[in-house]
Amino acid sequence: MERVVLHADLDQFIVAVELLRRPELRGKPVLVGGTGDPTRRGVVAGASYEARKHGVHSGTPLRTAAKRCPEAMFLPLDADAYRAASETYYAALRERCDVVEEAGWDEAYLQLDTDDATRAATELRAHVHARTGLHCSVGIGDNKLRAKTASGFAKPPAGTGVHRLDRHNWATTMNELPVDALRGIGRRTTARLAAHDLHTVGELAAADRSALAETFGPRNGPWLVAVARGYDPTPVDPEPYRPRSYGREITFQEDVTDPELLRAELTRLAALVSADLTEHALLAGRVVVKVRDSRFRTRSHAHGLPAPTSSSRALAQASHEALTAFALDHPTRLIGTRAELLTSADPLTEGG
Repeated sequence: MERVVLHADLDQFIVAVELLRRPELRGKPVLVGGTGDPTRRGVVAGASYEARKHGVHSGTPLRTAAKRCPEAMFLPLDADAYRAASETYYAALRERCDVVEEAGWDEAYLQLDTDDATRAATELRAHVHARTGLHCSVGIGDNKLRAKTASGFAKPPAGTGVHRLDRHNWATTMNELPVDALRGIGRRTTARLAAHDLHTVGELAAADRSALAETFGPRNGPWLVAVARGYDPTPVDPEPYRPRSYGREITFQEDVTDPELLRAELTRLAALVSADLTEHALLAGRVVVKVRDSRFRTRSHAHGLPAPTSSSRALAQASHEALTAFALDHPTRLIGTRAELLTSADPLTEGG
């Protein structure tokens, strides 16, 4: 018997849910986002593997996606359908394992003791498909980092559905790959590492932690080396998933220059956030307003609340205060507000 961590990740989740309702679209480029109208502003929330071949991914503007993949079928978002599918998915996982950590709508970590990890992962995939009609890829690891990285290798179209990465094969699998193959390392960090002649995972794993600490900070420097070595002490946490924030935003169909319209939109969005907080019996300690201008520059500013609250009026007022921190020297393309520093509205449940 051995104790392993599995990372189960549903394949093209949002699109896959839509394909259950529209099986005639299987094998075709499908994009989900906004109202499903690519002539309107919005971004892609889900892309089929066929669409991804054209360079379209989550976050791609709908209009750009239509240019890159003109034959794509565009579908509107249906959050309720995805939420229901996610709940069924997690129910299926818990039928096979007692220790399940939710990591979003479509991915989870599982900890189990088994005498055959590959068989357990294969059986888990079959069970999820039988219960949901959806396919998942499963990574096997001896910690969460290695399991999640392994699930990436298991993904279609190149993967076979199950892949294992542990201390025995981590270096041979990862060392020749570029550093951005590592979880948490994006373009900026990749560029900064390149300036230190660190281009591959193996080079980063062999780097001097003290030297990196001087450049990236006393915590981030050593962390980068640890990630390159596949180290992750984080336990699988079966406690119910609790969002760290609730937010709403809108992309305007025409850029906005009138601050009064922005404040009015923040008031409307704050009411929606207030409803989210009330539904989950939560209070917010601050709000963060996000603004994206016509140049696609995105900035955010936070404003604390006098006391934890879910009041739409208080959230709106704090959002208006945060808005004053922006220069607004260019037309606004997107605006949003997010409630953070959440606590329970029931003091008897706070802290467990």
